[in-house]
Amino acid sequence: MKSNQQQEQEQQAHHLNRLFFMNSSSMQLFNLLSASLLFGFGFALGIIVSLCLQQGVSFHFQTTQLVLPSPSPPPPQPPLPPPQGLNAFAEPWKAWHGMTDEELMWRASMSPRIERYPYQRVPKVAFMFLTKGPLALLPLWEMFFKGAEGRYSIYVHAHPSFNETAPKGSVFHERRVPSKVVEWGKLNMLEAERRLLANALLDFSNQRFILLSEACIPLFDFSTIYDYLINSTKNNIESYDDPTSVGRGRYNPHMNPHIRLDQWRKGSQWFEMDRNLALEVVADNRFFPVFAKYCRPSCYVDEHYIPTFVNIRFWLRNSNRTLTWVDWSKGGPHPRRFGRTEVTPELLESMRNGKECLYNGRRTNMCNLFARKFMPNTLYRLMKFAPQVMGYGHN
Repeated sequence: MKSNQQQEQEQQAHHLNRLFFMNSSSMQLFNLLSASLLFGFGFALGIIVSLCLQQGVSFHFQTTQLVLPSPSPPPPQPPLPPPQGLNAFAEPWKAWHGMTDEELMWRASMSPRIERYPYQRVPKVAFMFLTKGPLALLPLWEMFFKGAEGRYSIYVHAHPSFNETAPKGSVFHERRVPSKVVEWGKLNMLEAERRLLANALLDFSNQRFILLSEACIPLFDFSTIYDYLINSTKNNIESYDDPTSVGRGRYNPHMNPHIRLDQWRKGSQWFEMDRNLALEVVADNRFFPVFAKYCRPSCYVDEHYIPTFVNIRFWLRNSNRTLTWVDWSKGGPHPRRFGRTEVTPELLESMRNGKECLYNGRRTNMCNLFARKFMPNTLYRLMKFAPQVMGYGHN
């Protein structure tokens, strides 16, 4: 027989087994119910979403966002300027610009390598006026240019302090170029000449370039001068060897070896040249710096630089004469000046036909196209005699 202690142990074990079985059954039932609920919820949610998507219903999930003020709209942009064609580049109609001298020389030294122009190019003569102030003989020049539109360009280099402008309708209106102070006999005189050349080179139609002053007059009508220059096969620059103190005596030995004494030349400041030589003068960085460093008073750079430059590099293309008549018979550093009573038809005729020279290999007595120095008080008489003697100004 089992003892009482064994019986108690068997009863406890039986009781524990019943509890475990009951708990296990409860857990299984709970898990089954949970799984059923989750399945039912998921199944129902899937049906709802499917129906909403079929009916085009969208879901929006709202989140809290920081609302910033809307930026102000940008200011309206100005309309773009109309595109500029080739003519605005090849034939600029304004003489004034904002370029520095360095920028101007660089821009002016450009030269097309294609010889054929992509536009109808009419070769023009550039009339470059190097002046101190007003053009006192402007009405005479207006008579000269009348009816010649499209065959010339005008450039005026005046003292920067000079504020007057030619009236609207004048061929000189808005023809001033950016300028700097010019002093007689100093380097800035040559710099002004190169500045005028550079400005004139911006117009690709300019073929011939003539330097003039406010005291110059044209001795022939425009068509005669135009044909003479456009058809010329030479540049017209006076260049000669002067063995005296005002010639070779101005040579600085420090210029050697760039410029030798036997290459040194003197000549008139008032030149006329073609486009090829003008490009060379503007682009020159070999001889110009030598003159800038060593040609100081009493070496007058405007009388020596271009004559020497042409003698060294372009002698065969030069006529070795100036086209501007000047009277040096009285001697001294300045030529003779003509006043009102000295202007006569006989004087003008002697300037027009007073000597003989070569033009394109042929002898001619038409050697001077311009003359100087005429005082402002000569204007009336010059305009009076112009139609009769010089061929322009007819009513």
